[in-house]
Amino acid sequence: MSATEIDYYELLECERTADDKVLKSAYRRLAMRYHPDKNPGDNEAEARFKQINEAYDCLKDPQKRAAYDRYGHAAFQQGMGGGGGPGMGAEFGDIGDIFESIFGSAFGGGGGGRQQARRGADLRYDMEVSLDEAFHGKSTEITIEVSQGCEPCKGTGAEPGTGKRTCNMCAGHGKVRAQQGFFVVERTCPTCHGRGEVIEKPCRACGGEGRVDRPQTLEVEIPPGVDSGTRIRLAGKGEAGPFGAPPGDLYIFLHVKRHKVFERDGTSLLTQVPITFTTAALGGSIEIPGIDGETISLDIPAGIQSGKQLRKRGAGMPVLQGRGRGDLVIEITVETPTKLSARQKEILRELQSTETGEECPGSKGFFDRIKEAWNDLTE
Repeated sequence: MSATEIDYYELLECERTADDKVLKSAYRRLAMRYHPDKNPGDNEAEARFKQINEAYDCLKDPQKRAAYDRYGHAAFQQGMGGGGGPGMGAEFGDIGDIFESIFGSAFGGGGGGRQQARRGADLRYDMEVSLDEAFHGKSTEITIEVSQGCEPCKGTGAEPGTGKRTCNMCAGHGKVRAQQGFFVVERTCPTCHGRGEVIEKPCRACGGEGRVDRPQTLEVEIPPGVDSGTRIRLAGKGEAGPFGAPPGDLYIFLHVKRHKVFERDGTSLLTQVPITFTTAALGGSIEIPGIDGETISLDIPAGIQSGKQLRKRGAGMPVLQGRGRGDLVIEITVETPTKLSARQKEILRELQSTETGEECPGSKGFFDRIKEAWNDLTE
């Protein structure tokens, strides 16, 4: 390593195991310290500022960082791994062109020149909604911390009033070639990152990135019928791309909270309703509240048993981005009374005295089978 090739981790004052968040924090702190505007006329500070930018540009990219960790600065030098001398570049450049025309991007990106700045990253936001909100839908606001285009430099990364110049490393092509044995591999220029241009004076507001982190408040429309796992896409509301590149998208993932009364199964709603044993025996009518706030009347047939399900068509959840609603499924549970007055007990004893066993065929059939099984064992 030459005197000018200072270790990138030392430049950023970080350990080699530092994660992206630590690297970014260290870069911002040091960029502010050595920024030319804070050190006018200080050539050493300006040189250190450029070195810090170069180090962070390398280490924030996972592929470049992996190459640097393995090979150091040699990973980004012309002729790495080669053995050819002067004059070899043109000869092997022709071979590189041949391979590029045959294999495309594996040997240089299919004949491309400068690369466009990559699109900003997509972001994810998790939101909880109640079952009532999922039924009716709602409009709400969220605030997230997200990288947005720098306003002073309009996302260019250059200090207002300054511009860009052609990259000296790649002569504006955005790519450089390195000899490796008998092959020449073309790769993205490590200095300009494929843009073919470098910023003369980085914007002091964003450190030359063209974007800054700040809170963003967004309005979100939640349509009726959403369910857990429903994804809402807000196009262009993700992380801003570097150097004015298009932003990514924001994806909102919904999670519907459990309800006290209703259980959801797709567009159907399920609930359990207890009824008295007299209503179960004689039949009748009951009323329950629906998810929409309307009262639902149910006719209970005489002799209904616990576990029997009744269905109310069109009283379930709305169909997402469609028409109609699912069903409401009511499971009946017959409740045995636990607090009886003396008169009620007397009436029940009178009823019991008149029973023949035919009133409850299920019970009679069960005991008949027990009796038959016992007889079989004693014969």
